[in-house]
Amino acid sequence: MNCIIIDDEAMARAIITQMISKDPELKLAQEFSNAIPAIKFLNQDSAGTDLIFLDIHMPDFTGFDFIQTIKNPPAVILITSDKNFATDAFEYDCIVDYIVKPITEDRFLRAIRKAKAHRVPEPAGAATASVAAVPAPAAAPVPQDQPKDTATEFYVNIDRRLIKIEIASINVVEAKGDYIHIKTEQKNYIVHSTLKKIEEKLPDTLFLKVHRTYIINTKKIIDIEDNSVLIGKDVIPVSRANRPELIKRLNML
Repeated sequence: MNCIIIDDEAMARAIITQMISKDPELKLAQEFSNAIPAIKFLNQDSAGTDLIFLDIHMPDFTGFDFIQTIKNPPAVILITSDKNFATDAFEYDCIVDYIVKPITEDRFLRAIRKAKAHRVPEPAGAATASVAAVPAPAAAPVPQDQPKDTATEFYVNIDRRLIKIEIASINVVEAKGDYIHIKTEQKNYIVHSTLKKIEEKLPDTLFLKVHRTYIINTKKIIDIEDNSVLIGKDVIPVSRANRPELIKRLNML
């Protein structure tokens, strides 16, 4: 079984790596301290990943966000110091076990047995067929020449799928290197794109670039304090240059 580790704690990655090395049926393909490069790896992984050891709490991106971003995820073993998300884990068919840190060898081996039992061999040629036969979305993408202030949705390409995002549901868009992190009311998405490109799709009446790495939906602002705004649970920085335009947009008494 080809495995990858996604955990922002170096010590946790080292322990998992050591335990993987003791099982001849497991092969560690790669380890990551951040979910974003892991998504890129999975999109380019020609050999296929069979098992992911995944932390829940990571900077900017939770383990559950990661699972929602990839199509047909392999078996996942959640490894976390937080006991409070065990119930949430049952909502995902791909999650085969939930290990609370610190990791013991006995607990690790039990999780591996579950992962091996979860794995179902595919018929010959099935993997090739699944890649070639990606279904098209039921609805067509928004036409390129449609004015952005009249558009209500757009499509993003995630793991060879076209996913529709309702523009009004977007809270925040954050630049992350070669990717953007789109946070909506229901889900979060990581997309290979630029902040400039998505800014061209968003209506100026709703959205404002408040920082070189952030675009916000001004209708979703809960609170403003000094040089930051609160949207949902996210505190977003506002640059000094963009603050006057933000204040101008607000309906103040």
